[in-house]
Amino acid sequence: MQRCSNPTHTLSLSLFPHYSPISSDSIPVDIVADRRRSATEIAGGGGVDRYRSLLMGSNSVNGFLESPAGVHFSGLHLDESQLKSSQQEKKPTTSPKEYGHREPFVIGVGGGAASGKSTVCEMIIEQLHDQRVVLVNQESFYHSLSEEESSRVHEYNFDHPDAFDTEKLLSCMENLKHGRPADIPNYDLKTHRNVSPARKVNPSDVIILEGILVFHDSHVRELMNMKIFVDTDADIRLARRICRDTVEKGRDVRTVLDQYSKFVKPAFDDFILPTKKYADIIIPRGGDNHVAIDLIVQHIRTKLGQHDLCKIYPNLYVIQSTFQIRGMHTLIRDAETTKHDFIFYADRLIRLVVEHGLGHLPFKEKQVITPTGAVYTGVEFCRRLCGISVIRSGESMENALRACCKGIKIGKILIHREGDNGQQLIYQNLPKDISDRHVLLLDPILGTVECSDSLSSQHYIPTLCGSFTTRPS
Repeated sequence: MQRCSNPTHTLSLSLFPHYSPISSDSIPVDIVADRRRSATEIAGGGGVDRYRSLLMGSNSVNGFLESPAGVHFSGLHLDESQLKSSQQEKKPTTSPKEYGHREPFVIGVGGGAASGKSTVCEMIIEQLHDQRVVLVNQESFYHSLSEEESSRVHEYNFDHPDAFDTEKLLSCMENLKHGRPADIPNYDLKTHRNVSPARKVNPSDVIILEGILVFHDSHVRELMNMKIFVDTDADIRLARRICRDTVEKGRDVRTVLDQYSKFVKPAFDDFILPTKKYADIIIPRGGDNHVAIDLIVQHIRTKLGQHDLCKIYPNLYVIQSTFQIRGMHTLIRDAETTKHDFIFYADRLIRLVVEHGLGHLPFKEKQVITPTGAVYTGVEFCRRLCGISVIRSGESMENALRACCKGIKIGKILIHREGDNGQQLIYQNLPKDISDRHVLLLDPILGTVECSDSLSSQHYIPTLCGSFTTRPS
């Protein structure tokens, strides 16, 4: 419980879509909303696309439009690709650096067959549950076997570097590293051929590349931020391989041993074991080494935290990601979502931001008498509240604020930024007793981090950023 200490306390409630990069070719789109009605009652055609732009971010307040009395115009920016027909070809995604987003943290996990690489990857993913993690398996990049090779599949060495399409692997990893989606081949281990369709993988916070020879190619190694070698005793690896191949693949023990002695063991000695020298971390005993896994996860979190705005700005808060929030993100980002569904789930997310923001205001202790005559010790806000809606888009958050705070006063301001330093206050309608209230600044758009920093520094506003993302986002 916080005690009221400052004479005023201002929170900036915002929606910050980290994981929906905005195209640099975005164009302005206008939303028309009546002040006396819901901000989601969109006037004119293309309502869902126009309202969608509210969540996708804008850059600066410019190009104001004159409007008749009782109506105001909210100028927003919309990703140009969303205005095009779904039949048209989409523009390729650009680098995250162009958006100001951080590059993914790429982890390579290598080691011999049946050494426990998959177990290590699963444990890392499980502990990084609040980060988006993508797992790419090197087995997906095997070359398809020809008819002749398939007829003599037991004579084929799957543990040799030439068995993998390294160029395709490098291309996919470069795309993911630079924030572009990648089509991972779908390799069928039964037919030993690539089948359609390929698995489309989107860039993520953490990308794990697992395989026996992930450290063999120098170009692939250069893309990795961390290289882990899982070192397990050869007898244990052989025992695991026998159990796995006999149970999962229906092979007999003699065939497994023949393949091991002919291909697996020599390939490990010649190609896999030498790559151990490139590893940053060597994990003995694989998944049984919980201490090593914990240290690795802690290091990954530290590296990710160096780019986390919440670590840089202690007064910045981001809503913790849940499957419910990610599910709503999926719906509002789906091009096939209907207008009413889009508005419904967008309003739900906006309300979560408002509720989260209210929880960061100062409270004081209060005692009340229950209907049974008992004394209950609770809390109440230190001061009365008011909301300030930043035109042109703040009105989309007004209904959520009214639903959470009955009878709350809401004022409006319109600020136009001119040049790098100048700002002009065009319009203001503030409560007369605003100095006696805690202020919630309603601004659902942070076009850039620079814009957010400028708003906080020039207006001395402690910013609360309610995240509209899939991480604690």
